[in-house]
Amino acid sequence: MHERAPAFGGADGRAYSVATFVDDAPNATGLYGAALLFVRWSEGGDRPVGHLETEYLAWGKTPAEALAPVLALTLQDVKQHLDGCIAAASREGGDARWP
Repeated sequence: MHERAPAFGGADGRAYSVATFVDDAPNATGLYGAALLFVRWSEGGDRPVGHLETEYLAWGKTPAEALAPVLALTLQDVKQHLDGCIAAASREGGDARWP
């Protein structure tokens, strides 16, 4: 209907979608990390043009245990994380990146 993925606005005025991710394997201490991944959309909203990601926000003995607190974040919490990622990228002289 809108010709783009569901998104919300970041502090930089761009549209972002958010997803969660969790490590495929545990780290050296046996814990899985979970974080947020923000995909930045083109001006027309028809294609991804970059991404930002948080540091690990939670850890767990299993992927599900690590992911649960991230999934429990409110939309306001997620927006704060997005705006923090945008600010950090700006301080580093960068922008949302695409590998």
